[in-house]
Amino acid sequence: MNKVVLVGRLTRDPEVRTLPNGNSVASITVAINRNFRNREGNIDADFINVSIFGKQAENVGKYLSKGSMLGVDGRIQTRTYDGQDGQRRYVTEVVAENVEFMSSSRRDGNTGGTPVNAYVDTTSSVYVDEPSQDNGIDISTEDPFKNFGSEVSLSDDDLPF
Repeated sequence: MNKVVLVGRLTRDPEVRTLPNGNSVASITVAINRNFRNREGNIDADFINVSIFGKQAENVGKYLSKGSMLGVDGRIQTRTYDGQDGQRRYVTEVVAENVEFMSSSRRDGNTGGTPVNAYVDTTSSVYVDEPSQDNGIDISTEDPFKNFGSEVSLSDDDLPF
């Protein structure tokens, strides 16, 4: 099984180009903080190259920019090519199958790009700026558990497994 899940921020704006067959491809680098500190007490990050194809690539180029947080799931791929200098180059990258937009950018000042908490459907280019009752998204601010009480009792018969 070859499965990768990443959550991080873009280190630069996406580079989107069109292949000879007409498909789009976006190249991005995702910075992912490690969950421990190094000897100096700092948190290191890994920088992972990701390739995204098709409509998702177009949407990444359109809605994300440097600093945007995103989630990616896909697979690791290795390939080789000969550089212009004749040297063989080796590339290891993640090929995205799904991309989830988690925020527009670190600045989140909403000076262009996708607003924070917005939803972008990467398969149909549907863009919802503000959730509303009309589009079926529950935006209630009321606590759904306010009358629930403080204790829950469950028996083995209540569990589905």
